[in-house]
This record gives sequence, C-alpha cells and structure tokens, in this order.
Amino acid sequence: MARKKSTKQSRTALFVRLGVILFVLGVCVYNYGWSAVLQMLNPADDAKAEKVEQVEPASEAKKSLSQPTTRKSALSSDDLLPASREDLPEQILRRKGYTVSYNKQTRNPNWVAWTLTEEHTAEVVERPKTSPFHEDDEVPDPKANRSDYKGSGWSRGHMCPAGDCRWDEDAMYQSFLLTNICPQAGKLNTGVWNQIEKSCRAWAIKYGEVMIVTGPIYYKKSNAGTIGANKVKVPDAFFKVVLAVKDGQYQGIGFICRNEDKNAADAGVANNGRKRSKKELYVHSIDEVERITGYDFFPGLDDKVETSVEALADYEKW
Repeated sequence: MARKKSTKQSRTALFVRLGVILFVLGVCVYNYGWSAVLQMLNPADDAKAEKVEQVEPASEAKKSLSQPTTRKSALSSDDLLPASREDLPEQILRRKGYTVSYNKQTRNPNWVAWTLTEEHTAEVVERPKTSPFHEDDEVPDPKANRSDYKGSGWSRGHMCPAGDCRWDEDAMYQSFLLTNICPQAGKLNTGVWNQIEKSCRAWAIKYGEVMIVTGPIYYKKSNAGTIGANKVKVPDAFFKVVLAVKDGQYQGIGFICRNEDKNAADAGVANNGRKRSKKELYVHSIDEVERITGYDFFPGLDDKVETSVEALADYEKW
C-alpha cells in the first residue's frame, strides 16, 4: 500500500515539473518568439555562427584581390579621352577595365582607352583556356561575331589586352568582347604588339600608372578589305599612345605598327651603343600619331604640358 502511494506521488511530481516547464516555455515563446527560444535551447548554433564570422574576413581579403585598392589617379579623367571626330560614327561603351569608341561602319573600335595602374598588373585571374571571344549585345547589327574570323587568315587582336585585365573576373571577361577586337596579323599579335603591351605593364609598375589609347588605322589607299559575312574592316596599321606622370612631370610616347606578318628589320644600335629592340622601330611622337590618325589625344592636359609631352618620343627615357 505504501509502495502504491509513493508511485502516485512520483507521478504527480513529474506532471507538476512538466507543467512548470511547459508554462515557462510558453512564457518565453510569447515574449521572445520561437527563434530566440530555439537559439537558447541549442547553443551550438552560436558557436557555428561565431565560426562563420571568423571565416568572413578571409573571403573579404580574397575579394579585395580582384578589386584592387582605389587610389587617387592623375590619369583617369574623361578629359584625357580622345576628342570625338565629327567624321566618324561613335558609340561610347564603358567597361570595367576600359572605354571604347565603337564604329558601327567598320565593326571595329575607333579607339580603346584605359588607365593601367600598378595594382592592375596583378595576375589574379587566369586567361580562359577555351575560346572566350563573344559578341557585344550593346551594339547594333550587323556586328562582328566569331564566325567572321573563322578561316579569314586574321587573328583576333585585343586593343585593351587580356593581360591588362587579370586583376578582375569581369574585366577579363569584357576584354574578350568583339568590340575590343580587330582583325590583326598573327605574327604582329604575338610579336612586336605583344612586346609593346608588356612594356606598358612594366611602365605601369615603374610609374605607378599609365594611360593608354590604342586603335586601328585605315589608310586612304587601303586594299585590306573586310572579313566575314558582317564585313568587319581589316586595319592597315595600329596605333598606341602612352602617357605617364611621375612627381608631377608628364611624358608621352607613341607607336605605329603595320598590320602585317613581316618581321621587323634589324633594329640597329642606339646612340649610346646599346642594341635597340625591334619595338623601338615603331616609336613615334604623339604629335605624329595624331597627324596620321586625326585624333586629338589627352585634350584635358594643360596646353603647354600637352605641347611639350606630345612633341617628343625618346624610348630610352622610359
């Protein structure tokens, strides 16, 4: 009889405790909500959250590699972009790594301009291994597509090189838009033109930043013709002009390369006895490039500075 009474008391106590727990739980849910109650009942989630918070700074650090630290630039003003020519069709396209003046008649850029900083020479992003060239949906038809180049005998030559866009995935992707591409002789693309591009990256490191403008040249008596169903015009030559500033002092240099596979002749010897590189054969003053192309480069510079910078081209000073 005593045992039955004890069992009955134990059950009663258990129900009382259960009732108290349910009452307290109900009060907590009413005041704080289920999510807060569940978090109190499962502290392991707090530890997991702390672990996630510890990982975030690392992901932010990775993100900062693809988006280099922004610093004040002396060469990124729109005033330094080439002045528009009234005799040429022009559609301005703003990309992450460059700006394009697109010509719907030639299906090529008139020019491509960008500021290459020392930070942007960082090789964070790999160049795609498969053919990444693609049409630009922002320009009207007819426009260049990949099939225009197939079997044409011309390579797809970057104006703003992929090598200048390895600091960011979007910049790299956009460098393969066909509005940044021209039909270019294969040996020029992989030869002297590539050497000049590498020199520009070296100068960006040396001076902190350089501004570059490049594009195709069509001579009046051109016989180069077009390629593909969309009639993409083949340039006769290419120009590149480069502007640098160090300690407030500007300097400039220009290049013009014929769009052909012929190798450059012996570059000979410079005044100081140093053997000149082949790319030095293509050096011109910016004034000379302006005369041949009809563009006004870096119009935002002070007139005296512009006159001085554009009149000379001394490769050895670079």
